[in-house]
Amino acid sequence: MTITCTEDFRRLYKARVPKMFHDYAESGSYTESTFRCNESDFTRLNIRQRVGVDISEIDTRAQMAGEDAALPVAFAPVGMLGIQNIGGEIKVAQAAKQKGVPFILSTMSVASVEQVAKATGAPFWFQLYVVKDRDFVRDMIHRAKASGCSQLVVTMDLAMLGQRHKDVKNKLSIRPTLKNLINIATKPRWAYDFVSGPAVSFGNVVGHAKGVDDLASLLTWAAEMVDPALDWDDIAWIRKEWGGPVILKGIMDVEDARIAADMGIETIVVSNHGGRQLDGAGSTISWLPKIADAVGDRVELLLDSGVRTGMDIFRARGLGASGVLLGRAMVYALGAQGKPGVDRLLTLLEKELRTTMGLAGKTRLGDIGRGDVYWSEGP
Repeated sequence: MTITCTEDFRRLYKARVPKMFHDYAESGSYTESTFRCNESDFTRLNIRQRVGVDISEIDTRAQMAGEDAALPVAFAPVGMLGIQNIGGEIKVAQAAKQKGVPFILSTMSVASVEQVAKATGAPFWFQLYVVKDRDFVRDMIHRAKASGCSQLVVTMDLAMLGQRHKDVKNKLSIRPTLKNLINIATKPRWAYDFVSGPAVSFGNVVGHAKGVDDLASLLTWAAEMVDPALDWDDIAWIRKEWGGPVILKGIMDVEDARIAADMGIETIVVSNHGGRQLDGAGSTISWLPKIADAVGDRVELLLDSGVRTGMDIFRARGLGASGVLLGRAMVYALGAQGKPGVDRLLTLLEKELRTTMGLAGKTRLGDIGRGDVYWSEGP
């Protein structure tokens, strides 16, 4: 199959990965309206076509959270990445290092923060879930620091779990049901890699969280440790433990953005968890300009959820984001073709971004602004 775009990866990913893990990534909460709008609203944002500009040299280099990047993209934190493709976290981290873009490791990764650090030998970002066990949270912060992580990304929008009907119906578990085993048998490539690869163990949690010594106890811990008491005081405590700036992920309201700005947060990610939490929250791209207007230049904005193309990256830059996080697009490419797929995804996105910039008459990312995009209808 000739891969020319993210959609091609998505089709191949669906064919190669077991249904319960495919549905874990390719789903939202409740009616999935926000999940769908995240992607579809990008297509309602038109790009101004310009001509008569020298576009012989186009520069896609960017800065995100004060770090240089070859493209204005980072790989988003995704749980269970190492099950979508065995060794997935390390493969994506290595691809990110080679290309020169940030990789964000999830707390709920299969590979531990120490394993990723050893395999890459380069700084990466770490995403922190704030759970009830504050001793675990403190330990996780210091493990990330000791592993050389350059940024701490704190997820704010998981104080309770949104209901994801597909996961419930699929009985998503590390220990699959008979129905899931039958489906796995139809995915021989994935099954062979799973059986022949290293044992799956969520290295950030198993052996580190209280009472979590194996995968069975991990599942109980994960269901019970989501903390509904998470508030802004916790963020102040986390910043103190980390010893520097943190990035807040999951901001979807101008008031929350202002609170973050007032307490000195330097970077936030406009994110609705890929539509997997509050259904009906609206798309991230529709909220981005409102939040940008609210905080001005006090806070750097990143954006995730719904980004599939280089055109989407351009659109997000136009509405005020310095860069975007790639979640599902990364999962598609990794699940479809492993590390070569992730390498190919970055190559395609860079080509799409360069082409879009050129046809829009832009040679530098800093020249892209609000006047270069416009809504066909709606916001």
